[in-house]
Amino acid sequence: MFTAIVFALSIDCAWRHLAPSFGVTVPTAHPTFTAWTEASLWQQLHHAVLDELGSHGTIDCSLVVLDAASVRAKKGSVDLRVVRLGGSGQ
Repeated sequence: MFTAIVFALSIDCAWRHLAPSFGVTVPTAHPTFTAWTEASLWQQLHHAVLDELGSHGTIDCSLVVLDAASVRAKKGSVDLRVVRLGGSGQ
């Protein structure tokens, strides 16, 4: 299930186009994705990966990229502060 959902998300695949080899049906995959999203699973997974990498000293903050296309721009906002990963943002 996890592999099928990550695959669909990573290549922007419609749920109905998931290969049968994943062994997951559309009526199962999409509701599971929705439930995991509502349970903040993706954020928890992201933090767990960052914690694991950080504990090994393998995070290089000079290589962090923020994709502006995925960050909501508020009309009239001019706040351009840079927030460091793991920092207080100040």
